[in-house]
Amino acid sequence: MAESPQRPRRPRPLSPFVTIYHWPVTMATSITHRVTGMGLAAGTVLLAWWLVAVSSGPDAFAEFNALAGTPLGEVILFLIAWSLAFHLLNGVRHLAWDMGYGFTKDAARNNSWLVVVGSIALAALVFALAYAGHGGYYQ
Repeated sequence: MAESPQRPRRPRPLSPFVTIYHWPVTMATSITHRVTGMGLAAGTVLLAWWLVAVSSGPDAFAEFNALAGTPLGEVILFLIAWSLAFHLLNGVRHLAWDMGYGFTKDAARNNSWLVVVGSIALAALVFALAYAGHGGYYQ
């Protein structure tokens, strides 16, 4: 049996580069859900530090408050609040998916945007209430 002639090989296609690839909002929220989960784990360490500071007395609590009151500390606190809000709202969305709701492409895109916007609004509301003195944070 004679060998068939080899055809010239075409170069393999390359994956699109990051700058030209368009991330669907559903993919971005899925990745963000994982990142916020890791952020909440780190935030738990800060929560433990705060609880230890509260139970250790006024000096330790004043030291924690001094660090948390800096601009960087407030950004970190906001990111933890946003992570919690995002993870909560996205978890509710996943619960709806587990019950069979919201699987159409349009519904998934729309409720992804609701999670993003709602989490930012919820975190901003928490900070607005804290700055207004509700809950005893700035009294």
